[in-house]
Amino acid sequence: MFDPGLVLGVDPGIASVGLALVRAGAGSGGAPTVSWATTVRTRAGGELALRLRRVYREVLEVIRVQRPGAVALERLMWGRNAPSGMEVARASGVIVLAAAEAEGRGQENAPAEVKMALTGVGDAPKDVVRRGVVRLIGVDGVPVDPDAADAVAEAVCHLQQARLRGLTSEAVP
Repeated sequence: MFDPGLVLGVDPGIASVGLALVRAGAGSGGAPTVSWATTVRTRAGGELALRLRRVYREVLEVIRVQRPGAVALERLMWGRNAPSGMEVARASGVIVLAAAEAEGRGQENAPAEVKMALTGVGDAPKDVVRRGVVRLIGVDGVPVDPDAADAVAEAVCHLQQARLRGLTSEAVP
């Protein structure tokens, strides 16, 4: 049984992948809490297939053991570095596959969606997003590592949007 109050946030990458389990707050106004967060690192210069397999296995293990109700990950936005973007796209693919393999639900959020949900500004820099997360869940729950902190932000954004989707569905007959 998946736990609908638990979300696995993922900041995808090939060199490092932020992972965070965030639990929904109790009641309608309770703050979310970070249950666990880490950054998975792969060997620089290692064979791409082996690096992707490590990402897949790490994500799949967390999903199988912790049984989050959803997996929230950052949607890749193409920048100027196409080769790097391709590697992150591949990592995102194995993360989505791991969620599907474990019969979990995956949801991708655009970076601007996460920034807007946590700060009210769609182009907020990383430090402002981190401060937004700290305001919501407290400084003790936010990891120092930027990849893990981004994973927390993904999960918190998912929880906020899920609440809004629920309210919207109740309002519309």
